[in-house]
This record gives sequence, structure tokens and C-alpha cells, in this order.
Amino acid sequence: MSLNKVMLIGNVGKDPEVRYFEGNAKVATVRLATTERYRDKDGNPKEYTEWHNVVAWRANADIVEKYVRKGSQLFIEGKLRSRSWNDRSGNTRYSTEIYADSLQLLGKAPEKTNTAGETAAGQKPLPPSPPAPGPITADDDLPF
Repeated sequence: MSLNKVMLIGNVGKDPEVRYFEGNAKVATVRLATTERYRDKDGNPKEYTEWHNVVAWRANADIVEKYVRKGSQLFIEGKLRSRSWNDRSGNTRYSTEIYADSLQLLGKAPEKTNTAGETAAGQKPLPPSPPAPGPITADDDLPF
């Protein structure tokens, strides 16, 4: 028996790239960052960020295309795949990717606006609320 399973929670580093193939097949690639925070032997806080290449096909690619943007937080479940190829100079290159079996959007959904400043529902965002009135003091010039 064997198992190839990856589970990641991280933040998207840049907007996804989506490619289309014949027969309406679609693939989306995402760069996902996971950050480990720890203290060194002297007690100083340290961070280590690992970047992961995530590949999503078909329905998962649709979700990525519609909802995922730079800064989105994702939960990815998938499998590890390694591949190699020769670049234009003839050098062998290697890549390790996570093929997403499922993904979940985490965190708050970003508010999308178009060039007219309207949200996806066609509404203008509400203007900021005026500041709340302060307490009334004896110095106020009130007629009663």
C-alpha cells in the first residue's frame, strides 16, 4: 500500500495563471506560500516561507479562475508530482507540483469592483459613515 497526500494552508503569491485546451479543458496554476514561525535558540522570532506550485484542473480550475486572487488564503488537498524537461539551452529542469484534488477558499472574500467603482452586484459601495457625535459638554452653545 502507498499514500501520496499533501495538505496545505497558505496564501496565494500572485494572481493565478489559467490556460485553456481543446475540448474545454482548463488548468490553473497558483503559487502558494506557507510560512513557519519559530524562535531560534536565543529566543529571536524567525520565519521560513516555502513556495509551492499548485496545479488545478477542470472544476477546481474554474473555482481558481473565478475566486482566487493574489493574497487569497487557500486550503489545498492533493498529491505530489515531480516532472522534468529540457529547456531551450538543453539543460534538464525539474519541478515538483501539488496536483489539487480539492480546494477551499479561506478568509474573507475580497470585494470586487469594476472600473465604474461598482461591486459585482452593480451597486456602488457605501460611503464611509460620518463620525459619531462627541459628548455634549457645558461649553456647547445650546439654546435650552
